[in-house]
Amino acid sequence: MSEKMMPGTLIPALELTLVNGKRYYLGQQHDDWELLVVYRGNHCPRCKTYLNKLQSLLPSIEKLNVKVIVVCSDSIEKVRADTEEFQWTFPIAYGLSVSSIKTLGLWASVHVDGSVFAEPGVFLINPENKIQVMGISNAASCRPDLEVLLDGINGIQTRGLPIFGTVELANYD
Repeated sequence: MSEKMMPGTLIPALELTLVNGKRYYLGQQHDDWELLVVYRGNHCPRCKTYLNKLQSLLPSIEKLNVKVIVVCSDSIEKVRADTEEFQWTFPIAYGLSVSSIKTLGLWASVHVDGSVFAEPGVFLINPENKIQVMGISNAASCRPDLEVLLDGINGIQTRGLPIFGTVELANYD
């Protein structure tokens, strides 16, 4: 089992390959917030619904100076087909490796063809490259509501809320 990341820790630096051929360097952005959304892939209808909702909220998210990056383990062909079909405009990366799935502390499953894919994850990364908010799931049916997340990002930024969930329970009885 992979080690799960903790809120308040630095997001691991990962190099992601975008469908447009460019590279995206997660955790190396400065002065902006990042929202990393990991989806299961082309085979998942719930993921497509989730990403369509993300697309509809993209202008509101970007108004909060949050850069969105979406990634999955699929091949470029599958991701490109979905991007074209649904007209997603956010940066989208493909080919998330098993090593990167482990690094991000995500759950994983095996596809019917025997390939491994990442289960959903959402990470809000603050300008200090620390994980401000995170949600990982072992299934497509359990992920953060994007409208609630958007409201939360606004609250974090306007009220200066701290990073929650950082208490080590081993220090308490």
